[in-house]
Amino acid sequence: MTTEKTIKEGASCAPDAKLILVTGATGDTGRPTVKLLLEKGHRVRAMVRKEDERADALRKLGAEVVVGNFLDLNEIRAAIKGVSTAYFVYPLAAGIVEASVIFAQAAKEQGVEMIANMSHKQSRPYARSPATRGHWLSEQVFNWSGVPTAHLRVTFFAEWLLYIAPLIRKGRYVVPFDAESRFAPMPASDIARVVVGILENPSLHKGKAYQLHGPVEFSHKELAAEVGRVLGKEIKFEQVSVSEFLDMFGLSEDTAKRNHFTSVLVDQQEGLLSGTDETGTAIIGQPLMTVEDFVMANHAAFV
Repeated sequence: MTTEKTIKEGASCAPDAKLILVTGATGDTGRPTVKLLLEKGHRVRAMVRKEDERADALRKLGAEVVVGNFLDLNEIRAAIKGVSTAYFVYPLAAGIVEASVIFAQAAKEQGVEMIANMSHKQSRPYARSPATRGHWLSEQVFNWSGVPTAHLRVTFFAEWLLYIAPLIRKGRYVVPFDAESRFAPMPASDIARVVVGILENPSLHKGKAYQLHGPVEFSHKELAAEVGRVLGKEIKFEQVSVSEFLDMFGLSEDTAKRNHFTSVLVDQQEGLLSGTDETGTAIIGQPLMTVEDFVMANHAAFV
């Protein structure tokens, strides 16, 4: 069980530096958020689900580390004690609404100045996906709580390419989505920069809901071709069923992902993941990473 004693001291920072909580700290956006905040001289508390080598890596960077369960009020109270701002990111699993209520309650008790809340691009009350509908309800919980919050409604991450990298190495771009469905992939590193920008400037972002996309929109077929161009080899697009896709990765029993991917297939057909914007660039003050940049930065994963 998490208590205050489980919080490990990280690297030294300015005595008056405010403490920032990053949940999901070993995840795609959590890790780079912790790293960026530390590089900027902030005190960071990283909340993880368990102690492992990833938690150790965060500690070595200089973060405090706390093991916490989103669904345990006492653990979240301990994790959020003394925090000025926080990043809330919940995994693709059941329980997001309860977790949001618990987090909002603890944040309100503590007088947290700002929460950056990771949501879905297609967040809406009538969403097909239980996960997406849960994210919309999560947004409402934070809004009702009175704790200043900015919601990040993000399209597909560029990390999709890393998830299917074993297949890309074999010349296959395999997804359970239509060839012509469009989106502008956004790397987790840029999402982390947006999170940092929000947490560093709470007054500019409270009450906002940002639609966030990468810099260039592709269909899945076009994205397969772009990855192939960068790697210098042919990458063929293949659409498989949701069941086949989950089986490929040993996830056939993951009901949350099955329901979400089945729903997102239709969401994409309706254009709900498409579009581009300048919001991310405006917040971070620099261009977003392109697919070419992303593939080259992760080149070893694809060859």
